Amino acid sequence: MRRPHRGEVPRCAWAGSDPLLTEYHDSEWGVPQRDGRALWEMLVLEGFQAGLSWTIILRKRDAFRAAFHGFRPEAVARYGPRDVARLLRDPRIVRSRAKIVATIDGARAYLAMRDAGIDFAEFVWGLAGGAPHRFEGPARTKSPLSGKISAVLKSRGFKFVGPVIVYAWLQAVGIENGHSRGCFRREEVAVDGPPRVPRIDRAAAPPRRRGRSDRT
Repeated sequence: MRRPHRGEVPRCAWAGSDPLLTEYHDSEWGVPQRDGRALWEMLVLEGFQAGLSWTIILRKRDAFRAAFHGFRPEAVARYGPRDVARLLRDPRIVRSRAKIVATIDGARAYLAMRDAGIDFAEFVWGLAGGAPHRFEGPARTKSPLSGKISAVLKSRGFKFVGPVIVYAWLQAVGIENGHSRGCFRREEVAVDGPPRVPRIDRAAAPPRRRGRSDRT
């Protein structure tokens, strides 16, 4: 984390490069999210971000929501070839066939879990021990927890959920508190977290990915 100028609010270094990122950091990033549909939406967006700038995804988020019927799993799960073609023609979103198909598959996997009596939010938070984790140490791209959750999600039929993508997702939705030491949001989003984990499993900043990323 860079040293803030006099009178400047101390934030994670990545949050000061763009007003949109600053707003996202200050109001949303790292806040524990326990709504299953919202968790799935963010997982989808993190998958679309792979290899791109997070700023691009934030600027397109409203367009993504419109294109994917508000990320309602019931609607997306019914998509067929015509919907894929429609989305590939939509210049407002990231037009990747693989990521679009993965979103449809993810909606179906989400509903399959629900139909089996499994609440997505409770399931994911249960894998994390039920409460946010907070880490300290050098930045990194994944954690043992992200590897564990990645493997479970893949076994359930989700795609674009590798350990690096899942790690960024866990930080975004507050399962892992990645705010830097000294960032004013670090303590604000830290609620009922478990005891600190060993240093080998710590991180203090969002990860680097292949391709350009703002949150580094």
